[in-house]
Amino acid sequence: MTASAKMAPIVKLCALFIAIFLGSVSGDPDLLQDVCVADLASGVKVNGFACKATFNATDFSSDLLAKPGLTNNSMGSLVTGANVQKIPGLNTLGISLSRIDYAPGGLNPPHTHPRATEMVFVLEGELFVGFITTANALVSKSIKKGEIFVFPRGLVHFQKNNGKVHAAVIAAFNSQLPGTQSIAATLFAATPPVPDNVLAKAFQVGTKEVEKIKGRLAPKK
Repeated sequence: MTASAKMAPIVKLCALFIAIFLGSVSGDPDLLQDVCVADLASGVKVNGFACKATFNATDFSSDLLAKPGLTNNSMGSLVTGANVQKIPGLNTLGISLSRIDYAPGGLNPPHTHPRATEMVFVLEGELFVGFITTANALVSKSIKKGEIFVFPRGLVHFQKNNGKVHAAVIAAFNSQLPGTQSIAATLFAATPPVPDNVLAKAFQVGTKEVEKIKGRLAPKK
């Protein structure tokens, strides 16, 4: 059996789970017309994007998620988003996808999506995943190829590849632009910076430790 034939059932299952998830609930307002393809160059400020006067099939398609992303970075992971900023036809439709690739030992660090619930489908490998409730309870488990896991909207969550091989997931969101706030980067790499004394008191560490973390998370120039 060829590799493509082996992958066919997985791809079908992935498509089914995305259809069920995205068709059941939307985190964005309902659309008021057939389509409203985003005019990303428009200066008009609305909740979403202004509509283009004309559109074609390329506004509704993409091969962004076809290839694995490069994971040679400090976290050993890469998120490739297929949202309204990359696929203008998603504007007002309340859906988007991402592909996340993980090197062995790679981490998609603790973060939140303020505008969407996330559902991941494992394409390959095995991951330890979890989210933390507002009562500070960790809900976690290991998931492997063909399995899914849901991260409720707004809750801090993560994925870690504890295996010795590459792992990948497709993530579905009920928003055209779910937004992402990485906890560490949000607190220690904000512009302008969060005062050292605020972070030192919050984390019960000295200002030198805060400065060291800020130095490590500062954007590369």
